[in-house]
Amino acid sequence: MAVNRVPVLKRCRSLGMDPIYLGINKKSKRQLKRANRKMSEYGLQLREKQKAKFIYGVLEKPFRNYYAKAKQMDGMTGANLMILLETRLDNTMFRMGFARTRKEARQIVDHKHVLVNGKQVNIPSYLVKAGDTIEIKEKHKGSQRYKDILEVTGGHMVPDWLEVDAENLKGTVKELPSRDAIDVPVDEVFIVELYSK
Repeated sequence: MAVNRVPVLKRCRSLGMDPIYLGINKKSKRQLKRANRKMSEYGLQLREKQKAKFIYGVLEKPFRNYYAKAKQMDGMTGANLMILLETRLDNTMFRMGFARTRKEARQIVDHKHVLVNGKQVNIPSYLVKAGDTIEIKEKHKGSQRYKDILEVTGGHMVPDWLEVDAENLKGTVKELPSRDAIDVPVDEVFIVELYSK
């Protein structure tokens, strides 16, 4: 499986975004040495696509598949794309506060710690639906790992479209998120423009 091994803070600097969106509470002391050149329209579009891929940890081929799926859905393609990315199981776990970062959430899902509606799911890209119940398996609930995670993520805001019972490591998807509920610094209009060329 392909893995992006670029240092996170370096990548955040080059994309001009805050690492807090990835769940990382660090700041880089270095400044990006970039000549004050005006970025082309294509450059802006590409940067927005790279931001979305980087935040959600999705590689090019699956990202293109999400775009194709979003295009076939009713409504705005850009908003649909963001909703599809947001409803991935690894991202939902991160939003519920059951992981410190999306990468950690992906690992938890990969290691078969997660039940969706009582069934084990180990596919990070699984798309959750309204009404789905997501929980950590009973045998893993008492582990030190989740105590540490909840200590860090306890103060995080859980989005309105999710309902979380942190004590029992259980949550419910109340509804699918609207574009306004997704607080990711990505302008999806540029992504649509890039792919519709």
